[in-house]
Amino acid sequence: MIGYLSGEIAEITEDLVVLDVHGVGYNVRISADFASKLPGIGARTKIFTYTYVKEDAFLLYGFPSKVELELFKKMLGVGGIGPKGALGILSVLSATDLQIAICSGDVKAISKAPGIGKKTAERLILDLRDKINLEDTLSGLNGENIANDDKLGAGLGMPDNQVKADAIEALVALGYSRGDTIKAVRKVAVTEESTTEDILKEALKQLF
Repeated sequence: MIGYLSGEIAEITEDLVVLDVHGVGYNVRISADFASKLPGIGARTKIFTYTYVKEDAFLLYGFPSKVELELFKKMLGVGGIGPKGALGILSVLSATDLQIAICSGDVKAISKAPGIGKKTAERLILDLRDKINLEDTLSGLNGENIANDDKLGAGLGMPDNQVKADAIEALVALGYSRGDTIKAVRKVAVTEESTTEDILKEALKQLF
C-alpha cells in the first residue's frame, strides 16, 4: 500500500498526526513517543507507514524508521496483540529498548504498555526473540539515526558488532543478565583497534 508519506505537519496530538501531502491531509496514528519527537506544526517530515484494513476501517499507522515499522509488523503476528497494543508498546519503549527487552526476556518492561499483561508480554518475547537481530540492537538503531536504506545498511554487519557480541556472551557466561549486559556494552565506545577484552573491561565498569 503506502510505504511512506512526506509532507507538512498540520496537526499533532498524543496519538495522531495529520500530514498535509500536496493538499491532502492524511490522519496517521502514531505512538506517544513518536509524537513527542516530531517537529512543530508547519514543519516537514517523513513518516513510514503501515496500512491496516478491516471491513469497517482503513487506517494508517506511522513510524520514524523502517526498524520501528518492522517491529510493529512483527508484533502484529503475536497472538493477542493488535495495532493498538503494538503502538502502545512503542509508546513506552523505543525501538532499541524494545529489542533489548525482547532479547533479555524483560517481561516487566514490556508489560508496562497499556493493555499488555504479563502473559501477553511473555508470548511476545517467546515469539520474537529468535526474530530479533542482535547486531541491530548493538548498533543502537532507532528512529533518530535511521532515515533511509543506506544508513540502515551502514549500521549492520560492521566488524565491531561481532566484538560486541563476543563481549556480551562472555559477560552472560560470567553470570550477568543479558539485558544489563547489552545495555552496558552499548555504552562502550568501540574503535577498529578495540578487542573483546577492551570492551569487557569498559562494560564491567558500567555494570558495577
